[in-house]
Amino acid sequence: MTTFRGVWPYLRRHLASLIGGFALLVGANLLALIPAFLIGQAINALQQRVDVSELTRYALMIVGLALLTGLVAFSARFTMLRVSRFTEYEMRTDLFKKFQRLELDYFQQRKVGDLVARATNDLTAIRMMTGPGLTNLCNTIVAFTVTAIAMVRINTRLTLYTLTVMPLITVLFIVVGEGIRRRYRAVQDQFGEVSARAQENFSGIRAVKAYAQEDKEQEAFNRVNQEYVKRSVAFAQLNSLLWPSMYFIAGLAAAILLWVGGSDVIAGRIQLGQFVQFNTYLAALAFPMIALGWAVNLFQQGSASMSRIQEVFDAPPAIADGPRTRAGFAPQRGAVEFRSVSLRYGDGPEALHDVSFTVPAGSSLGVVGHTGAGKSSLVNLLARVYDVTSGAVLIDGVDVREIPLEALRRSIGYVPQETFLFSLPLEENVAFGMRDDDPERLEHAVETAQLAKDLVDFPQGLKTTIGERGVTLSGGQKQRASIARAIAKDPRILVLDDALSSVDTNTEAAILEGLRDVMADRTSILIAHRISTVKNLDAIIVLEHGRIVERGTHRELLALGGAYAGMYRRQLLSEELSVDDDETGVDERAQPSEAASD
Repeated sequence: MTTFRGVWPYLRRHLASLIGGFALLVGANLLALIPAFLIGQAINALQQRVDVSELTRYALMIVGLALLTGLVAFSARFTMLRVSRFTEYEMRTDLFKKFQRLELDYFQQRKVGDLVARATNDLTAIRMMTGPGLTNLCNTIVAFTVTAIAMVRINTRLTLYTLTVMPLITVLFIVVGEGIRRRYRAVQDQFGEVSARAQENFSGIRAVKAYAQEDKEQEAFNRVNQEYVKRSVAFAQLNSLLWPSMYFIAGLAAAILLWVGGSDVIAGRIQLGQFVQFNTYLAALAFPMIALGWAVNLFQQGSASMSRIQEVFDAPPAIADGPRTRAGFAPQRGAVEFRSVSLRYGDGPEALHDVSFTVPAGSSLGVVGHTGAGKSSLVNLLARVYDVTSGAVLIDGVDVREIPLEALRRSIGYVPQETFLFSLPLEENVAFGMRDDDPERLEHAVETAQLAKDLVDFPQGLKTTIGERGVTLSGGQKQRASIARAIAKDPRILVLDDALSSVDTNTEAAILEGLRDVMADRTSILIAHRISTVKNLDAIIVLEHGRIVERGTHRELLALGGAYAGMYRRQLLSEELSVDDDETGVDERAQPSEAASD
């Protein structure tokens, strides 16, 4: 039922082609009956000692009919297999669209490799089901129907004897079919595990090599791969029963025909030509019967894969437009307000508790705090990566849950802690969020982010392809590219989530100076560990354990002598120690992360 519910909307779009293909299958099978009739006539004619010209006429007619049947059969199969290709294409497009709509939490709870397997292997199984599977099923039904009618016209008694073994096919499918589906589902699930293991290793290959864990990872991969082989062999073992069983049933029918039909020829109840014609019809049924076993196999595989695909389609997006959405609304000024906001991830402790603050349009806010204080959770709520547990986040006085999701996120330029760049030219990465082609704005973004100075080191400048995840760039270059991407988007709200952590202090100062003009006419929120990043902003809040413990300007917070002032003193002391080490020839600042970044 899941299979039909999932596949039917796609097949329905090509219903005319399916009907046309089915009609061609009927025509091909009707044409295929005529040569057997001609063979019977020729054999009867031989008993009457006809001349060679008569046999030649029968032979030419059979050859001509074979060519015509082949042409019609080709057209039928091409028409139906073409539908399966379009079905695969449309379903893959919808699956990718569904992935794009699902919230971040969905992907954090699942393995990427398994999701990729669903978009590749499982869709291939569905294509095989709707292509060769459906074609052979229809062909078997048509062939069996028209051939059985032709056999009845020759001899009803002989037909009943011969076809008594056919119910064994139904019994076989009932016994074996469900087991095939279950075992194939197990194979596909394990293939997802294998894909996930490989994908994680490819993504984390630097860590694997840095910690010399190649052998350990090889052993772990071997374990999941061996389990995949084990499940595949169990599936193949059961699957292998189908074809021999179908051959046995076909052979049993042939034996019955030989015994009963031969007796009828001896007794004179039917002519020899009719017996040969009848035998030809039965032989013609052999391939459709065997193909039926293959078709059932494909349907069981497709059913298992469709259930995996349907799990994705049925997953409701936790973050989506709803009844409260104000169609056509888009933030214009960019004023931000958090009103008694609390956030809890699943059943865990509160990440934010009763947080309230405002950022007037065009002003800037700094957010500081220790790791795990809840800083990134603030911006996740702003862009509706997550929704509040209680309270409300407002932009221009409107709850973000009432703003169309696309309009909301287009109004925010976000630079995350973990920079992600695509395996595309640097220019396309920077222009990723731009809705129009504006070379001047792109150039300005690159200059502001202090990325322009690095272009001379790239063989093709902005046209240089940077490798998967920006592997050819340093940490600082990746952060600057991400900052340039947010600026090029020209958003009403600019959010930098610890986006300057991988650049040195001189580069940080240059970027902040360049951002001054960018931030002048838009709302800006900067999350940082360095006090130097936020000290010149209009306001600063200090988070501890998900609560705001201090707020004010840089001077006001220093005067309080609290958490902010303590952070500032520790950073000053750290910088002084670094300077002293420089003077003695020891550079403590050359930590691996910064040394590798700029």
